[in-house]
Amino acid sequence: MTVWDIIVALILGLVEGLTEFAPVSSTGHMIIVDDMLLKSAEILGSPEVANTFKVVIQLGSIMAVVIVFWSRLWSLVGINVGGAMEKSPSESRLKLTHVIVGLLPAIVLGFAFEDFIDTYLFRIETVLLALIAGSFLMILADWKSKQTKNYEGASLDEITYKQAFLIGLFQCIALWPGFSRSGATISGGVLMGLRHRAAADFTFIMAVPIMFGASAVSLVKKLDFMTADVIPFFIVGFVSAFVFAWISIRFFLSLISRIKLLPFAIYRIVLAIVLGIVYFSVI
Repeated sequence: MTVWDIIVALILGLVEGLTEFAPVSSTGHMIIVDDMLLKSAEILGSPEVANTFKVVIQLGSIMAVVIVFWSRLWSLVGINVGGAMEKSPSESRLKLTHVIVGLLPAIVLGFAFEDFIDTYLFRIETVLLALIAGSFLMILADWKSKQTKNYEGASLDEITYKQAFLIGLFQCIALWPGFSRSGATISGGVLMGLRHRAAADFTFIMAVPIMFGASAVSLVKKLDFMTADVIPFFIVGFVSAFVFAWISIRFFLSLISRIKLLPFAIYRIVLAIVLGIVYFSVI
């Protein structure tokens, strides 16, 4: 593995880690950075191996979520291991069943439309449209939260099954690559009456089973591509994604309550416009 190979793996891990849980679309950024600039498929020998690499580094991001939300994840099954909850496990309304209810819509629609999504939506043009569409949803959520005087919203421990299910429906929109799962679910949570921070927390907690399950299934299907010569590249990307995801989650959670979603929406619109100009000027 050359020095450039290591740099590419580091950069892709950085992009995955920093964007996976921010409402800017990690899939969109990975398609843009890799397909337009780094072209890991040429380094790894085929698009299939490159896609397998992207699955592996997602697992690094998931591990970061597990560490950050360690005590909260245990609380879902009634075990208090950290003492950092707003309420005790027995008093908290948030249970594992809330997470399951929130996941069901995306699981059903994801399986139903998997082929359609892979065939028609994994393109630069559709990602650019999704970046802009997701921005308008985020702006709407911020606007709605400001319409109620002294709006605070419900905490994570006060979430209802109805709210969890409706947030799950919003998550379905993120099956459109570039829309952003966290952007859709945080916006949906705020529109359903949660605080921005509570909506972000619920988004990250839901990410663990859905991302781990999707990554594990995909990885099992692609194990044949995990040859010895690409393992170092995969390890570098995995570690990079883990480190930068951990930093990103900590930073984002401290930020979301203060700045809300509008700055991320503006960034997405500007990014889509700039990339659209660049992309359509060279084709």
